[in-house]
Parts: sequence; structure tokens; C-alpha cells
Amino acid sequence: MRLTVLGCSGSVSGPDSAASGYLVTSPGMTPVVLEFGPGILGALQRYADPGEVSIFLTHLHADHCLDLPGLLVWRRYHPNPPKGRAIVRGPSDTSLRIGNASAENGGETDDWSDTIDMRPWTEGKAETFGGNTVTPYRMDHPPESYGLRFLTDTGTKFVYTGDTGACTMVDDMAAGADVLMAEASWTHDPGNRPPGVHLSGTEAGQLAAKAEVGELLLTHIPPWTSREDVIAEAKAAFSGPVHAVSPGEVFDL
Repeated sequence: MRLTVLGCSGSVSGPDSAASGYLVTSPGMTPVVLEFGPGILGALQRYADPGEVSIFLTHLHADHCLDLPGLLVWRRYHPNPPKGRAIVRGPSDTSLRIGNASAENGGETDDWSDTIDMRPWTEGKAETFGGNTVTPYRMDHPPESYGLRFLTDTGTKFVYTGDTGACTMVDDMAAGADVLMAEASWTHDPGNRPPGVHLSGTEAGQLAAKAEVGELLLTHIPPWTSREDVIAEAKAAFSGPVHAVSPGEVFDL
């Protein structure tokens, strides 16, 4: 399974990166895009046909999902429209929330079932896709939010936290992961952040150490947070490999 970073800027798009979006590919598997934040539709076109992907959403904050209305335009009005419907997995209110964003008029909801097969996550229920499995875990973040644990067909465990504060659920999900991709939205100064909601660089490193993961990938660093400080915090808390991802990077899992 291969992970390609389409965008990794936290909370908003940045000057050098789209917001959250990661392309997951594997032989014999429909490509999957984890998150679909602002700028991801454009970045995706460098690597895959947007009409031929499935979408996995962890939650419905704008920086994780609001290029989906653009994908609806692509699927409906492209001169060579894709066949069938795209699978979208996400929180229980995904169809309503994206339908509201895509509607022609205020107060209306776009029925996207003509081109989208929306299936809500069931916490703890493993789903199979192309010989791999994904299991959603509920995270500590204001809306209905999930982290995702992947088991590849070769036995590699890849965990993506989505957005979350430190909690027992993310500890359980990350345990024993070969690769952990953790958000790290700020530094560990309590004066710069409210409790919970997101991880600091220190908390991401502590999570990796406690879970005894093989490698820590940092993501979701906002434009206003020092990337270098987040990396330094994570390295101080975790002795294994630490790397902050950038758009265009590719990781074979």
C-alpha cells in the first residue's frame, strides 16, 4: 500500500500546501483519498482520475472535506463522466453537511445519491478494501470524529489519527503501529492552546513512544505553527524516526 501526500496543512490551506488529503493506492484496489479538504481536488489530478476514487473522511471540519462539492461537479458534468457511484465513508451526517454546502440555494440540501454511495462509519467495525482493512476509532475532537487503523495485505499496520486530543482511544488505535501519521497542530505551551482538541508535537511524540510504533509521521501543522518546533518536540519525546510530511511525498507501507 502506498501513501501519497496531496495536502497536509492544518486547519486552513497554507502557502505551500493544500489542506488535508492523502492518496492511498494498492494493486487491485480502487484508489482511496483520506480527507478532501480545500485544494485536494486539484492536487489529486496529478496522480489519479478524481472520478475513479473512493473517499474516507474522519470528520467534517471544512479543512477536511470542503473540496467535495467540487468533486460532485467533476462527477456530474465532466464530458466523460465516471460510471457508477463513488463510495464515500464518513460521519453519520456527511450527506446532510456536504449536501448543504453543495446546494443551489440557501436552506436546500443537494441530494448527491445520484453519484455518491455514502456509508457511515461504524465505530470499531473493520471494513475490507482491496485486500486491506480499515477500522475506525472514535476520537476526542468536537464533531463526530474518527481515527483510522489500516492493516495492509502484507501485514503492515498504518494508523492515521485524524484530528484529536490526547485520549485513551487514540492510544488503543496506535498500539503497535508500524507507521503512525499523527496530527500535531501546535507546540506544547498551554498558553498557546485550549486543552484537548488537537495534539502538540510533544503529545504526538508521547503517543508514538507509548504505542511503541515503528515510525512517526507528523501532519496537520497550521501555517501559524512552527514546523521546526513541532518536529523538535516530537523527537524529544520519541526516540524512533520522526518526519513531518510535505505535499508530493510518497511512503510505501
